Amino acid sequence: MLKPTTLQTAALLDILPDEDISIVNALVKKLIIAWDPDFTKVTAKEKELLEKSDIEMKNGDFISEEDFWS
Repeated sequence: MLKPTTLQTAALLDILPDEDISIVNALVKKLIIAWDPDFTKVTAKEKELLEKSDIEMKNGDFISEEDFWS
């Protein structure tokens, strides 16, 4: 679920011409790289999914690749 401020920003961006949206997009990419140069940080949602997957794996709740493709 997106934060209200993120939704508001998206709505405001939608008003801009495509050229300006491209500039904002480039700026956001630069900010993300500055925040996490190796793209190793995870979002709160990604962390939640990883933790859930870890618990499932520890409980044996997974299928093998062979079973998946058969």
